[in-house]
Amino acid sequence: MSLQDQLEAYLTRTGGKPARVHDLFRIPGGASRETYRFDIEVDGTRRGMILRRDPTGSLIDTDRRVEFLAFRSFFDKGLPVPEALALEEEGAELERPFFIMGRIDGGKAQSPFTLPPYGEHAATLGEQFFSHLGKIAAADPATLPISEAAPSPALDACWAKELDYWEGVINEDEEHPQMIVRAAIRRLRRNPPPPAQKLSVVHGDYRTGNFMHDGAGKIIALLDWEMAHIGDPLEDLGWAIEPLWCYRETDRVSGMVPREKAIALWEAASGLKVDPAAFAWWELFASVKGAAIWISSAKEYRAGGMKDPVLGLSGWYTARRQDEIIAGVLAKLEGLA
Repeated sequence: MSLQDQLEAYLTRTGGKPARVHDLFRIPGGASRETYRFDIEVDGTRRGMILRRDPTGSLIDTDRRVEFLAFRSFFDKGLPVPEALALEEEGAELERPFFIMGRIDGGKAQSPFTLPPYGEHAATLGEQFFSHLGKIAAADPATLPISEAAPSPALDACWAKELDYWEGVINEDEEHPQMIVRAAIRRLRRNPPPPAQKLSVVHGDYRTGNFMHDGAGKIIALLDWEMAHIGDPLEDLGWAIEPLWCYRETDRVSGMVPREKAIALWEAASGLKVDPAAFAWWELFASVKGAAIWISSAKEYRAGGMKDPVLGLSGWYTARRQDEIIAGVLAKLEGLA
Protein backbone atom coordinates (compact mmCIF):
# COMPACT_ATOMS: atom_id res chain seq x y z
CA MET A 1 0.00 0.00 0.00
CA SER A 2 1.39 3.42 -0.95
CA LEU A 3 1.82 6.26 1.53
CA GLN A 4 -1.06 8.06 -0.18
CA ASP A 5 -3.31 5.04 0.32
CA GLN A 6 -2.24 4.79 3.96
CA LEU A 7 -2.95 8.47 4.55
CA GLU A 8 -6.37 8.23 2.95
CA ALA A 9 -7.22 5.20 5.09
CA TYR A 10 -6.11 6.96 8.27
CA LEU A 11 -7.89 10.25 7.53
CA THR A 12 -11.07 8.45 6.50
CA ARG A 13 -11.12 6.37 9.69
CA THR A 14 -10.35 9.21 12.08
CA GLY A 15 -12.50 11.80 10.31
CA GLY A 16 -15.53 9.60 9.83
CA LYS A 17 -15.95 10.64 6.18
CA PRO A 18 -14.25 9.55 2.95
CA ALA A 19 -11.01 11.50 2.51
CA ARG A 20 -8.95 11.90 -0.63
CA VAL A 21 -5.28 12.90 -0.61
CA HIS A 22 -3.98 15.08 -3.45
CA ASP A 23 -0.54 16.34 -4.48
CA LEU A 24 1.44 14.36 -1.90
CA PHE A 25 5.05 15.53 -2.13
CA ARG A 26 8.08 14.97 0.08
CA ILE A 27 9.85 18.17 1.08
CA PRO A 28 13.66 17.72 0.81
CA GLY A 29 15.89 18.06 3.86
CA GLY A 30 15.11 17.47 7.50
CA ALA A 31 17.40 15.74 9.97
CA SER A 32 14.84 14.18 12.30
CA ARG A 33 11.56 13.62 10.39
CA GLU A 34 10.33 12.90 6.89
CA THR A 35 8.21 15.89 5.87
CA TYR A 36 5.46 15.77 3.26
CA ARG A 37 2.98 18.33 2.00
CA PHE A 38 -0.43 17.31 0.71
CA ASP A 39 -4.06 18.39 0.35
CA ILE A 40 -6.94 16.56 1.97
CA GLU A 41 -10.34 16.66 0.31
CA VAL A 42 -13.48 15.91 2.31
CA ASP A 43 -16.99 16.62 0.98
CA GLY A 44 -15.49 18.60 -1.89
CA THR A 45 -13.48 20.91 0.40
CA ARG A 46 -9.67 20.89 0.29
CA ARG A 47 -7.22 21.90 2.98
CA GLY A 48 -3.43 22.01 2.92
CA MET A 49 -1.63 19.73 5.38
CA ILE A 50 1.88 18.77 6.46
CA LEU A 51 2.84 15.25 7.51
CA ARG A 52 5.87 14.72 9.75
CA ARG A 53 6.77 11.02 9.96
CA ASP A 54 9.61 9.32 11.81
CA PRO A 55 12.26 8.03 9.39
CA THR A 56 13.90 4.63 9.56
CA GLY A 57 17.05 6.45 10.77
CA SER A 58 17.55 9.95 12.11
CA LEU A 59 20.47 12.36 12.37
CA ILE A 60 19.11 14.07 15.49
CA ASP A 61 17.17 12.12 18.11
CA THR A 62 14.10 14.14 19.08
CA ASP A 63 10.79 13.52 20.80
CA ARG A 64 7.90 13.72 18.34
CA ARG A 65 5.38 14.32 21.15
CA VAL A 66 7.35 17.28 22.46
CA GLU A 67 7.54 18.72 18.94
CA PHE A 68 3.80 18.26 18.42
CA LEU A 69 2.99 19.88 21.76
CA ALA A 70 5.37 22.76 21.04
CA PHE A 71 3.31 23.63 17.95
CA ARG A 72 0.13 23.26 20.00
CA SER A 73 1.56 25.47 22.76
CA PHE A 74 2.01 28.52 20.54
CA PHE A 75 -0.71 28.17 17.93
CA ASP A 76 -3.30 30.95 18.24
CA LYS A 77 -1.19 32.86 20.78
CA GLY A 78 -0.15 35.79 18.63
CA LEU A 79 2.65 33.90 16.91
CA PRO A 80 2.65 32.53 13.34
CA VAL A 81 2.71 28.83 14.20
CA PRO A 82 0.93 26.05 12.24
CA GLU A 83 -1.95 24.21 13.89
CA ALA A 84 -1.05 20.77 15.26
CA LEU A 85 -3.92 18.43 14.37
CA ALA A 86 -3.16 14.77 15.01
CA LEU A 87 -0.42 12.70 16.68
CA GLU A 88 -0.01 8.94 16.30
CA GLU A 89 2.85 7.61 18.39
CA GLU A 90 2.23 3.99 17.38
CA GLY A 91 2.11 4.71 13.65
CA ALA A 92 -1.48 3.57 12.97
CA GLU A 93 -2.00 3.06 9.20
CA LEU A 94 1.31 4.78 8.38
CA GLU A 95 3.33 2.10 10.25
CA ARG A 96 5.76 4.62 11.74
CA PRO A 97 5.02 7.38 14.32
CA PHE A 98 3.84 10.64 12.78
CA PHE A 99 1.88 13.81 13.28
CA ILE A 100 -0.15 16.04 11.00
CA MET A 101 -0.46 19.82 11.09
CA GLY A 102 -2.09 22.52 9.04
CA ARG A 103 -0.08 24.03 6.20
CA ILE A 104 0.69 27.72 5.84
CA ASP A 105 1.00 28.60 2.17
CA GLY A 106 2.33 31.63 0.33
CA GLY A 107 5.75 31.94 1.89
CA LYS A 108 9.34 30.91 1.42
CA ALA A 109 12.15 29.79 3.68
CA GLN A 110 15.73 30.86 3.17
CA SER A 111 18.85 28.76 3.52
CA PRO A 112 21.27 30.24 6.06
CA PHE A 113 24.16 29.31 3.78
CA THR A 114 23.28 31.47 0.77
CA LEU A 115 23.72 35.16 0.06
CA PRO A 116 21.77 37.63 2.24
CA PRO A 117 18.19 37.10 1.09
CA TYR A 118 16.12 39.82 2.66
CA GLY A 119 17.06 42.99 0.80
CA GLU A 120 15.03 46.02 1.81
CA HIS A 121 12.91 43.89 4.17
CA ALA A 122 15.81 42.80 6.40
CA ALA A 123 15.17 45.23 9.25
CA THR A 124 11.41 44.63 9.25
CA LEU A 125 11.88 40.86 9.33
CA GLY A 126 14.50 41.23 12.06
CA GLU A 127 12.10 43.16 14.26
CA GLN A 128 9.55 40.35 13.97
CA PHE A 129 12.15 37.59 14.25
CA PHE A 130 13.58 38.73 17.58
CA SER A 131 10.25 39.96 18.96
CA HIS A 132 8.64 36.58 18.25
CA LEU A 133 11.54 34.89 20.03
CA GLY A 134 11.03 37.19 23.01
CA LYS A 135 7.36 36.24 23.17
CA ILE A 136 8.31 32.56 23.26
CA ALA A 137 10.71 33.31 26.13
CA ALA A 138 8.04 35.27 28.02
CA ALA A 139 5.54 32.41 28.11
CA ASP A 140 5.25 30.27 31.24
CA PRO A 141 5.90 26.68 30.10
CA ALA A 142 3.98 25.30 33.07
CA THR A 143 0.77 26.67 31.52
CA LEU A 144 1.44 25.22 28.05
CA PRO A 145 0.80 21.77 26.54
CA ILE A 146 4.54 21.16 26.09
CA SER A 147 4.89 20.76 29.86
CA GLU A 148 3.02 17.45 29.55
CA ALA A 149 6.04 15.87 27.84
CA ALA A 150 9.12 18.07 28.36
CA PRO A 151 10.84 17.95 31.78
CA SER A 152 11.57 21.20 33.61
CA PRO A 153 15.15 21.40 34.94
CA ALA A 154 16.16 23.45 37.95
CA LEU A 155 17.14 27.01 37.14
CA ASP A 156 20.78 26.29 37.94
CA ALA A 157 20.83 23.03 35.96
CA CYS A 158 19.76 24.23 32.51
CA TRP A 159 23.30 24.78 31.29
CA ALA A 160 24.66 21.41 32.45
CA LYS A 161 21.73 19.48 30.97
CA GLU A 162 22.33 20.95 27.52
CA LEU A 163 26.12 20.81 27.61
CA ASP A 164 26.04 17.20 28.79
CA TYR A 165 23.74 16.26 25.93
CA TRP A 166 25.71 17.90 23.12
CA GLU A 167 29.07 16.78 24.49
CA GLY A 168 27.60 13.28 24.48
CA VAL A 169 26.74 13.67 20.79
CA ILE A 170 30.34 14.65 20.06
CA ASN A 171 31.68 11.74 22.12
CA GLU A 172 29.56 9.32 20.12
CA ASP A 173 29.97 10.72 16.61
CA GLU A 174 33.42 12.28 16.28
CA GLU A 175 35.64 10.42 13.81
CA HIS A 176 38.80 12.42 14.40
CA PRO A 177 40.04 14.59 17.31
CA GLN A 178 38.01 17.78 17.76
CA MET A 179 40.57 19.89 19.58
CA ILE A 180 38.90 23.28 19.12
CA VAL A 181 35.45 22.30 20.28
CA ARG A 182 36.96 20.31 23.17
CA ALA A 183 38.76 23.46 24.32
CA ALA A 184 35.45 25.33 24.24
CA ILE A 185 33.75 22.60 26.28
CA ARG A 186 36.49 22.76 28.91
CA ARG A 187 36.06 26.52 29.22
CA LEU A 188 32.28 26.23 29.48
CA ARG A 189 32.57 23.70 32.30
CA ARG A 190 35.16 25.79 34.17
CA ASN A 191 32.99 28.90 33.94
CA PRO A 192 29.31 27.96 34.34
CA PRO A 193 26.73 30.69 33.81
CA PRO A 194 24.43 32.13 36.48
CA PRO A 195 21.14 30.29 37.00
CA ALA A 196 18.44 31.00 34.42
CA GLN A 197 16.26 34.03 35.16
CA LYS A 198 13.24 31.85 34.46
CA LEU A 199 12.32 28.66 32.68
CA SER A 200 11.05 29.12 29.14
CA VAL A 201 10.17 27.03 26.15
CA VAL A 202 13.35 26.81 24.10
CA HIS A 203 12.64 26.38 20.40
CA GLY A 204 16.03 24.72 19.99
CA ASP A 205 16.71 25.69 16.37
CA TYR A 206 15.48 29.28 16.10
CA ARG A 207 17.51 30.72 13.24
CA THR A 208 17.57 31.98 9.70
CA GLY A 209 16.15 29.27 7.46
CA ASN A 210 13.62 27.99 9.97
CA PHE A 211 10.90 30.50 9.32
CA MET A 212 8.81 31.38 6.27
CA HIS A 213 8.25 34.94 5.07
CA ASP A 214 6.01 36.33 2.37
CA GLY A 215 8.74 38.16 0.43
CA ALA A 216 7.25 41.51 1.40
CA GLY A 217 8.51 41.86 4.96
CA LYS A 218 6.22 39.58 7.00
CA ILE A 219 7.08 36.36 8.82
CA ILE A 220 4.18 33.96 8.27
CA ALA A 221 5.38 30.75 9.93
CA LEU A 222 7.84 29.68 12.64
CA LEU A 223 8.93 26.13 11.79
CA ASP A 224 11.19 23.24 12.89
CA TRP A 225 10.38 22.81 16.57
CA GLU A 226 11.83 19.30 16.72
CA MET A 227 14.53 20.26 19.26
CA ALA A 228 12.11 22.15 21.55
CA HIS A 229 12.57 21.73 25.29
CA ILE A 230 12.28 23.68 28.53
CA GLY A 231 15.34 25.57 29.70
CA ASP A 232 17.16 28.90 29.86
CA PRO A 233 15.68 31.39 27.35
CA LEU A 234 19.16 32.74 26.63
CA GLU A 235 19.90 29.47 24.86
CA ASP A 236 17.60 30.38 21.97
CA LEU A 237 18.90 33.94 21.75
CA GLY A 238 22.50 32.72 21.60
CA TRP A 239 21.63 30.30 18.79
CA ALA A 240 19.74 32.96 16.83
CA ILE A 241 22.73 35.32 17.02
CA GLU A 242 25.32 32.61 16.26
CA PRO A 243 27.72 34.08 13.63
CA LEU A 244 27.18 31.09 11.36
CA TRP A 245 23.75 32.47 10.45
CA CYS A 246 25.06 35.98 9.68
CA TYR A 247 26.24 35.45 6.09
CA ARG A 248 29.69 36.63 7.26
CA GLU A 249 28.26 40.09 7.89
CA THR A 250 29.81 41.96 10.79
CA ASP A 251 27.19 44.63 11.39
CA ARG A 252 23.92 42.61 11.36
CA VAL A 253 23.04 39.38 13.13
CA SER A 254 21.12 36.81 11.08
CA GLY A 255 21.54 39.17 8.14
CA MET A 256 18.76 41.36 9.54
CA VAL A 257 19.49 43.85 12.34
CA PRO A 258 22.47 45.03 14.43
CA ARG A 259 23.27 42.92 17.48
CA GLU A 260 22.27 45.63 19.97
CA LYS A 261 18.93 46.04 18.22
CA ALA A 262 18.29 42.30 18.25
CA ILE A 263 18.92 42.07 21.98
CA ALA A 264 16.77 45.14 22.69
CA LEU A 265 13.88 43.68 20.69
CA TRP A 266 14.15 40.39 22.57
CA GLU A 267 14.29 42.13 25.94
CA ALA A 268 11.24 44.28 25.16
CA ALA A 269 9.16 41.28 24.10
CA SER A 270 10.33 38.88 26.81
CA GLY A 271 10.39 41.25 29.76
CA LEU A 272 13.84 39.86 30.60
CA LYS A 273 17.30 41.40 30.68
CA VAL A 274 20.36 39.92 29.04
CA ASP A 275 23.11 39.44 31.59
CA PRO A 276 26.38 39.85 29.63
CA ALA A 277 28.25 37.12 31.52
CA ALA A 278 25.43 34.61 31.17
CA PHE A 279 24.94 35.45 27.51
CA ALA A 280 28.64 35.06 26.73
CA TRP A 281 28.39 31.50 28.06
CA TRP A 282 25.32 30.70 25.95
CA GLU A 283 26.86 32.21 22.82
CA LEU A 284 29.90 29.96 23.12
CA PHE A 285 27.61 27.03 23.88
CA ALA A 286 25.69 27.74 20.67
CA SER A 287 28.87 27.21 18.69
CA VAL A 288 29.59 23.96 20.53
CA LYS A 289 26.05 22.76 19.78
CA GLY A 290 26.54 23.69 16.13
CA ALA A 291 29.81 21.77 16.02
CA ALA A 292 28.09 18.70 17.45
CA ILE A 293 25.46 18.81 14.71
CA TRP A 294 28.06 19.15 11.94
CA ILE A 295 30.12 16.31 13.44
CA SER A 296 27.01 14.09 13.36
CA SER A 297 26.25 15.23 9.81
CA ALA A 298 29.71 14.21 8.62
CA LYS A 299 29.49 10.79 10.25
CA GLU A 300 26.06 10.09 8.80
CA TYR A 301 27.06 11.22 5.32
CA ARG A 302 30.23 9.13 5.26
CA ALA A 303 28.38 6.11 6.62
CA GLY A 304 25.95 6.35 3.72
CA GLY A 305 22.80 6.29 5.82
CA MET A 306 21.66 9.70 4.62
CA LYS A 307 23.09 11.01 1.34
CA ASP A 308 21.57 14.49 1.36
CA PRO A 309 24.33 16.76 -0.03
CA VAL A 310 23.56 19.26 2.75
CA LEU A 311 24.97 16.75 5.23
CA GLY A 312 28.19 16.53 3.26
CA LEU A 313 28.45 20.32 3.11
CA SER A 314 27.72 20.56 6.83
CA GLY A 315 30.43 18.07 7.70
CA TRP A 316 32.96 19.87 5.51
CA TYR A 317 32.54 23.63 5.04
CA THR A 318 30.13 24.36 7.91
CA ALA A 319 32.18 22.38 10.43
CA ARG A 320 35.36 24.24 9.49
CA ARG A 321 33.57 27.59 9.66
CA GLN A 322 32.28 26.65 13.11
CA ASP A 323 35.83 25.90 14.21
CA GLU A 324 36.89 29.37 13.03
CA ILE A 325 34.09 30.96 15.04
CA ILE A 326 34.91 29.02 18.20
CA ALA A 327 38.64 29.71 17.90
CA GLY A 328 37.95 33.44 17.50
CA VAL A 329 35.70 33.54 20.57
CA LEU A 330 38.21 31.61 22.67
CA ALA A 331 41.03 33.92 21.60
CA LYS A 332 39.03 36.96 22.76
CA LEU A 333 38.07 35.33 26.04
CA GLU A 334 41.69 34.46 26.74
CA GLY A 335 42.84 37.98 25.81
CA LEU A 336 44.71 36.77 22.72
CA ALA A 337 42.77 38.80 20.17
